[in-house]
Amino acid sequence: MTKPGRTSALELIDIVLDQGTYRSWDVAPVEVAMSPEYAASMVAARAKSGLDEAVISGEGLLRGRRVAVTACEFSFLGGSIGVAAAERLVLAIEKATAQGLPLLASPVSGGTRMQEGTTAFLQMVKISAAIAAHKSAGLPYLVYLRSPTTGGVLASWGSLGHLTVAEPGALVGFLGPRVYEALYNTPFPEGVQTAENLYAHGLLDAVLPPSGLAGIADRVLNVLLAPRYRTEPPHPAEPACAEDDISAWDSIVRSRRRDRPGVRRLLRSAATDVVPLNGTGTGEVDPGILLALARFDGAPCIILGQDRLGQTSEAPMGPAALREARRGMHLAAELQLPLVTVIDTPGAALSKEAEEGGLAGEIARCLAELVTLDAPTVSILLGQGTGGGALALVPADRVIAARHSWLSPLPPEGASAIVHRDTAHAPQMAEEQGVRSADLFAAGIIDRVVPEMPDAADEPAEFCRRLGHVLADELYVLMTIPTAERTRQRHQRYRRLGLPS
Repeated sequence: MTKPGRTSALELIDIVLDQGTYRSWDVAPVEVAMSPEYAASMVAARAKSGLDEAVISGEGLLRGRRVAVTACEFSFLGGSIGVAAAERLVLAIEKATAQGLPLLASPVSGGTRMQEGTTAFLQMVKISAAIAAHKSAGLPYLVYLRSPTTGGVLASWGSLGHLTVAEPGALVGFLGPRVYEALYNTPFPEGVQTAENLYAHGLLDAVLPPSGLAGIADRVLNVLLAPRYRTEPPHPAEPACAEDDISAWDSIVRSRRRDRPGVRRLLRSAATDVVPLNGTGTGEVDPGILLALARFDGAPCIILGQDRLGQTSEAPMGPAALREARRGMHLAAELQLPLVTVIDTPGAALSKEAEEGGLAGEIARCLAELVTLDAPTVSILLGQGTGGGALALVPADRVIAARHSWLSPLPPEGASAIVHRDTAHAPQMAEEQGVRSADLFAAGIIDRVVPEMPDAADEPAEFCRRLGHVLADELYVLMTIPTAERTRQRHQRYRRLGLPS
């Protein structure tokens, strides 16, 4: 039996899948050479768990959608992975790939099976290769970590998910605390290897009980497997761009209103199936950016937006935010899912930490990856667009701007300080630099201006819905263009920008 409070593999499957739909894929485990002691342990493990190995696999329906599942059973030798368990796991991954099924995996394991030594240790390689092939086929791979998940399991199939969730209080770490204490004669620091701490450090996307897993998996798959074509007629298009008699400085002042809607309000008012993702996946998180899966009028996308609420004078957007943005770019390329970037920043951090964290290099890498990304891309100028931190998310197939958004190498006050050695000329510099949406449209930098009537802060829900409809229109068109043609057009767009016609 499982430990009280610990969900068994079969119990988890029963919780997550639609009732009565699970069908096992398992056949008898491959035979492995065993010592008498190991053989006796296997007999005891089978009696204790009611299973023939530490991994089970199969398929079922999740909210009516066919999915493949694999799960570890801790009561079978601590969920450890040897040759037979690894072979079962790999066969299940390969079958899911061959049948075009999304895969939900739930490890719980002490790691490599010590009774099988180095040969078991090397199974990490073929497991990781099978998952890489599954993801290369554009198929979703979702991971739910149960307690404990350690060692080679965490360092292979436990850490490769498009989405990674853990159960509350789960022990998750590379080196098990008992091993650490035996090796170093001191306890491992408390609170480090917990799901909640790993979430705080951007290594997990969510911490949820088993009862919440079906809901988040359903929303994720609604986005990742959504049709790439429109099923309803488009909304009437707004005028391409009217002459605007609002001054650049007036737009800048409006864009700085604290009650102006940002990326969070856009998602709340105009998107469905929103699933926030968290952090870089490599140990960093920055509140200055929001990364999520979402749909706008049914159009699926990965959205990465500069969050006006997460950026403060004490904690401006730093290099980790751009590394998190690049995670979104990599996901878009891997899943061939449209990428939407939202620009809304008073500027990236100017600090010792930002310099030592490689801010300039992250801006450069964002620019290089965005302009060459295989996936369809749309950028939205939503509010302030200051400096390299803003530019890092601009290059796209199509660029949309809110009427009072703007884009500039520096805030106008900074440009004034350089040219006039004061800040009093900021309004003049804003006009001369052509930073407002009407000027950006005339210069070919943006493609569409979304009206504000007269100010997005005065009509936040209506404005966000209007912007969402425009975004959906652009996404649906882009998804019909062949990748090679789309990337060629994007390259030419930025290659010719500013040159004589």
